[in-house]
Amino acid sequence: MRQLIFKFRFLGIVASAMLVGVWPMAAQASGGGLPAPYLGSAANYAVLAGTALTCTDSNVAGTVGVNFTGAFASTRCKMQVQYAPGAYQAFQTAYTAPLQDCTKTFTIADTLAGQSLGPGVYCFESYAALTGTLTLTGTGPWLFQIGTGGTGYLEATNFTVVSDNPCSVYWWVRQYVTLTTSTFQGTILGGTAITMTGTSLEGRAFATGAVTMTGSNIFGCNASGTVAAHHCNQGVGNGPEGCDPGNSNQGDPSRSNDELGGVPGAPGRQGGNGK
Repeated sequence: MRQLIFKFRFLGIVASAMLVGVWPMAAQASGGGLPAPYLGSAANYAVLAGTALTCTDSNVAGTVGVNFTGAFASTRCKMQVQYAPGAYQAFQTAYTAPLQDCTKTFTIADTLAGQSLGPGVYCFESYAALTGTLTLTGTGPWLFQIGTGGTGYLEATNFTVVSDNPCSVYWWVRQYVTLTTSTFQGTILGGTAITMTGTSLEGRAFATGAVTMTGSNIFGCNASGTVAAHHCNQGVGNGPEGCDPGNSNQGDPSRSNDELGGVPGAPGRQGGNGK
């Protein structure tokens, strides 16, 4: 009898330990029932760079962190930068977590243009070259894993992501990420460098390597899943802002009067509204 009681106690301890082990992942599960990456102390950062941060004519609404070995340079940028080795380590832990089983796998020929995807895990075995408009339905989470075959990168050009919950979108990328004249959403977990040019990002940009921003705006998420406030001010050449005052796009993001591809200091629409 004493042996039986001990066995039940032992099993109870093991079960409790297993629940503690999975709690951080389960805590961020959302309406789709899928576990989202657990970011820990990194969740309150908009940008985290491992080796270097270079910012030119860009704005970041949210805290920017650099690993203690990293360097940063800023030219005409508005942002708060600090050394954040703890948050960077939390990102590293999230990045190196085991990959999840794929709901659907895309090929290198898939640009995601015109796709409408519900919560799930979407994979590219190799690289992803994205363009057009991707619509995410529901409340999430959505997890995109790029490079599941061992190598792979993400390149997005004139690419728009539309969802009602940007902070529940995640992009895990084996190697580098390049976003050009795009309106992007989600937390990017980059295996090497992240480069943004003429891009608006609602979410986070985390890279093990360098983060380079030129003529871009980032509206970071906080730990509660709220995106930083947008301040729309088109027409003065301040770059893309990820917003569309007056609903000028008439339901078509490509017709927005946001200055996609515009250069700060150069007034006028570029890329938006067919111009």
